[in-house]
Amino acid sequence: MEVLKCIKLKADVEDPIRNDEEGLPLSPMARLFHKPDSSIYIIVMVGMKTEMNPEVIKASLVHTFLQQPRFCSLHVKDETVKGGLKWVNKKEVDLDKHVIVPMLDPNNIESPDKFVEEYTSNLSKTGIKMSMPMRDLHLLNLRTSDAESVAVFRVHHSLGDGVSLMSYFLTCTRKTCNPEEPPTILIIQKVNPSKSSGRFRGKFIKSWLAIVLFWNTLVDVVMFLAMALSILHDTKTPLKGSVDA
Repeated sequence: MEVLKCIKLKADVEDPIRNDEEGLPLSPMARLFHKPDSSIYIIVMVGMKTEMNPEVIKASLVHTFLQQPRFCSLHVKDETVKGGLKWVNKKEVDLDKHVIVPMLDPNNIESPDKFVEEYTSNLSKTGIKMSMPMRDLHLLNLRTSDAESVAVFRVHHSLGDGVSLMSYFLTCTRKTCNPEEPPTILIIQKVNPSKSSGRFRGKFIKSWLAIVLFWNTLVDVVMFLAMALSILHDTKTPLKGSVDA
């Protein structure tokens, strides 16, 4: 039997890059992602049920992503800090440079799915200048087979990994039934319907595995001692050479 267990998210997320820590050096892993052969971007595609309004999204970003110093900071070269790169918080961020809304004509696009795929593929081949926070959002108001519109979020891997970025993304969302409450994630938890019989069976299996482990360990120790005392010898095989060789 399987039941759903709720995981509640916290609305506030602490970040090591705070305004009072400006000039903090980048971590070794973050510096690695700035190497020419290791410059990696994380690209996330989100399908929407309705057509997106860029102005509404920009207004929302002011109260979400722009409140996170890491997404408003620059990677500045400084030889006086360890690794030569440090975080510098940018006080003002121009959202028009980070929210890209290409002009699309659905009548001239034969396959919207293929267009979105090629558009996303091209984003992985280009980069974001270090003179601006290294993330951007592309809003494609184009109907595909799965969604009415598609949002493509691109962020440099030095800002975080997939787990941390997804966790922060979820904290920026709210429930439709309660706009003030963060979302709740449901996970599947297996429950044994017959607890009494399952408990006895589990103990029996654990006991048997412990006995087998003890026996195998004892045999290995005896074999090792026998080999060390030359009581037993290695098995002769075609791959085993002679002593003279």
